Parts: sequence; structure tokens; C-alpha cells
Amino acid sequence: MRKLVFATNNLHKLSEVRDIIGSRIELLNLNDIGFNEEIPETASTLEGNASLKSSTIYKKFGIDCFADDTGLEVDALNGGPGVYSARYAGAENDADKNTAKLLGELISTTNRKAQFRTVISLILNGSEYFFEGIVEGVISREKRGNEGFGYDPVFIPDGYTKSFAELSAKEKNTISHRARATQKLYEFLLKV
Repeated sequence: MRKLVFATNNLHKLSEVRDIIGSRIELLNLNDIGFNEEIPETASTLEGNASLKSSTIYKKFGIDCFADDTGLEVDALNGGPGVYSARYAGAENDADKNTAKLLGELISTTNRKAQFRTVISLILNGSEYFFEGIVEGVISREKRGNEGFGYDPVFIPDGYTKSFAELSAKEKNTISHRARATQKLYEFLLKV
């Protein structure tokens, strides 16, 4: 069985990805390999941040790994908060503060179109590959639901009336940005 490190300690992300990949690949996280440092996300793009994380782990441990970065891109905010989504309201990565700031900035706008975009950087045998997943939707006017994390309570995917936080993990994992990028990663891994 192939072993692959997902360069994260975010248990929500890890659970989502494990649900998609299943048992054909043994998925390890940073804690499993004894890496407890914070990898700074200093790039100006999602691709750059994903690459920073995966290359840091590959250089240090020499093991195949992947990392992701995700941004919420809102039309009325010219694609923001984008790469700064996790730190939108400050360096402490507080999801409630980020969501409150977002809702405050959109309070008087009718254009609530947005998309979640995930980019995965995979380093396999020293070569880097990228996979992208996008889901389009709108930002609700208030938080709804208790599932998920981050901006999930205010993001309603196209074709749905519920926010990501109101959907079950199984429902979300069939349509989410991370699910779409991870599915591309998984299909690639099955071929190599």
C-alpha cells in the first residue's frame, strides 16, 4: 500500500481527504511523522502556499507528500479574501472573526457570488504536480449550520439551499472544492 503524507494537522481537512481517498492509500499527517512546526504561508497565491508546505516536508523527510491551500474568492471583494482567507480578520486564524468581517463587508451588497478554490501540490519522487478544485455559490446573510469549519456556515453552493455547514460530511464531500481537487489527486495516484 502506498504511503503519502498530507502536510496538515487540521483534523477537519484530514477527515475530509481520508473519506475521499479511502483505504487504498495510507494517509499520514504531520503529527504522524513528528513534524510539529508551523509552515509559514508567505506566498501570494494558493499554488505558492501549497507548494511551500509540500516542499518543506519533502526537503526535510524525503517522503512523498501533498499539501493544499484554499481560498474563498468573493466577486464583490474582487476575489478576496482569497489567499488571505484564513487570516482575513487577523493573524490568529479565527474562523468566527473572519466570517464576521466577511458578512460585515458584504452587508450592503446584492452581489453575493463567491467560489471556494483549493489547490493541491503533490511532490512525488521529487516532481511536483498541481490539482485544483472549485465550487461556486453565494454568501448567505447570516451563519447557518454547525458542521464543517471556516466559512462553511455562510457558503451556499450552487444548486443547494443549505450552507456547507448544514450539509452532512458525506454530502459536502461529494461537491466541495477540496473533494474535487482530492479526487483529481486520487485519480492521478491510481495511474502512477
